[in-house]
Amino acid sequence: MEAAARDAQSGLEWRVTVPEGASVTVEHEAGPAGRAWAWLVACVLMLGATVSGFAKKVWKIGADDPRRVVHGLKVGVALTLVSVFYYTRPLYDGVGGASMWAIMTVVVIFEYTVGGSVYKGFNRAVATASAGVLALGVNWVASKSGDKLEPVITTGSLFLLAAAATFSRFIPTVKARFDYGVTIFILTYSLVAVSGYRVDELVELAQQRLVTIAIGIFICLAVCVLIWPVWAGQELHQLTVRNMEKLAAAVEGCVEEYFGEEEGAQAKSEGYKCVLNSKASEDSQANLARWEPAHGKFGFRHPYAQYTKLGAAMRHCAYCVETLKSCVGAELQAPESVKRLLADVCTRLGAQCGRVLREASSSVATMTTSPALDFAVADMNTAVHELQGDMRELPFTLAGEPEEASLIDAMPLFTVASLLTEISTRIESVVDAVDTMASLASFKQADDDDDKKGDAELKTKVHPLNETDSDEPPEENKTTKPSEQV
Repeated sequence: MEAAARDAQSGLEWRVTVPEGASVTVEHEAGPAGRAWAWLVACVLMLGATVSGFAKKVWKIGADDPRRVVHGLKVGVALTLVSVFYYTRPLYDGVGGASMWAIMTVVVIFEYTVGGSVYKGFNRAVATASAGVLALGVNWVASKSGDKLEPVITTGSLFLLAAAATFSRFIPTVKARFDYGVTIFILTYSLVAVSGYRVDELVELAQQRLVTIAIGIFICLAVCVLIWPVWAGQELHQLTVRNMEKLAAAVEGCVEEYFGEEEGAQAKSEGYKCVLNSKASEDSQANLARWEPAHGKFGFRHPYAQYTKLGAAMRHCAYCVETLKSCVGAELQAPESVKRLLADVCTRLGAQCGRVLREASSSVATMTTSPALDFAVADMNTAVHELQGDMRELPFTLAGEPEEASLIDAMPLFTVASLLTEISTRIESVVDAVDTMASLASFKQADDDDDKKGDAELKTKVHPLNETDSDEPPEENKTTKPSEQV
């Protein structure tokens, strides 16, 4: 009691009694200032980690494909050149205050590929000219109709043309090739028609806008074509080649993974997903490639539409590969002793399927035809006949095995063998699509010495797409059809 009284008098709030010779550590709770400082330090560290992670991602994007960095520089060069008309007094006086339209034109039509820029530039030029002329004609008719009918004619024409143009965007052909032009048509007609009712010098205004838009389109296309151009046709060509290589690796990987013959087979067997997810990229690039001028081995009227048909044939094959992949990871598996009975012939067929796809890929990559593709198809068909013969003999083989094994146990193996046979059939469809492309694009013979160097250079110029990393298209297009398609 006396000790407690002394503690109270001395201001102590608590006392800890420990045995003699023992040590004790007392931790004091940080005050408000300490907690605030700790929170500030944690925020700074978190911000630093976020900035560092973002910087690494940006660096990786640029390092994976330096053309993306060059594209940003090209846009800067184009805007710098066109801004001369705005900041230089003589040029500014020549085009008037409408020089800002040239800058706007560069911003809206400059695309990553030449085809994209030509597509938007052509649509903008035609839509602007047609809408301007039509608006001038309507304004002239309205001005001759009297003060009472003039606003009615102007407003009525705006309503009818806007409604008709908007509806035309639902037409598939217009949607695919002229959707941007229809939008510009509506915008230009509305601006000219409405301003024409209030501006007396309508013709001069329209002329200034057309000239500045033409200047912007010319500078944009010049920079896009002359400085490290990215051709949509080459991008589509290289995407098709990569997809065939990945499909070949996927077929071989699935077979090797099923029979457990190679450790890295699982990574190879995932390549079919890129084929299934590439439809949107193929359609978009094929549409843009039609607008590009002749370049390299891609002449006028190059059969870009055939690339989409070849892609469809590869996806038809990839659906079957997807089902084969699901059999690899299924819970119900055939005994290892049963698998060994067809392991050699299935592995041989998988290798032959991969060989055919690689020969087809090489033919497309070099734009040449070679009898090696026909020989590979013949070897694949021979392997199919061998597999079918072994499948017919399998029941008798199981009956003679000392180990107990029934046909029911072998059903998963029959499924895999049947899928391999179906894959070989669909690969022949891919080969047919390649042969059609070779005929339409006039592929040369592989032994043509004059084209070997150019073909080798084209084959090695494989760059990643402006894909989100890669070969994958936007998220909304990442669809995989169910295995029932097989």
